[in-house]
Amino acid sequence: MNIADFKENLFALNDIIFFDQNDYLREKTSNPLKILQVISDAEALLKVSNEDDKYFLYGTLGNLYRIIEQPKKAIHSLSYCLNHSVEERNLSREIVSLIRLGEALKYDSNHIEALDKFNVALNLCKANKIVEYLDFVLQHKGKCLMELAILNEAQECFLEALALRKTKGNFSLIDSTQQALNLLKELKQHRASIDNSDI
Repeated sequence: MNIADFKENLFALNDIIFFDQNDYLREKTSNPLKILQVISDAEALLKVSNEDDKYFLYGTLGNLYRIIEQPKKAIHSLSYCLNHSVEERNLSREIVSLIRLGEALKYDSNHIEALDKFNVALNLCKANKIVEYLDFVLQHKGKCLMELAILNEAQECFLEALALRKTKGNFSLIDSTQQALNLLKELKQHRASIDNSDI
């Protein structure tokens, strides 16, 4: 298999990856064996790839390891991507790597470290006027805050992400943020019912 075939095969994974409504909308898979096969293919390609392809492959591996709940391996792969992007002074790649690494850290229960990565990415976006990733940073930061039960700040992130995504006109991204807002509303209602039962 070559890198072009590998990239083509990645599209099929969309059918087996979903957002778990019962686990803070974390990405999961309905077919871990298929994900493991793709991981095996990516690792084989790493041995014969150039630097640019290695960045792509390590990024893919990081995401897939996170989805199959092996966050330590995800962190290792995504740290390579972050270091590579910093060395080549590629701000777009650095921002993407920070977001992905933040997600892996969150899956590894390192929410505070994850928030740090999201905040660095947010600052890079704003300082360098890179708006194309701003909604992603806000969405992932909001989900991390939601898991920490910092609900009002999470809501601010989601609302800002939603406004940006409406401007983009990407309906799947809008839906993703709307799902996060719906879950946030449920969590707030649950918290309110607990608070009221204490009275």
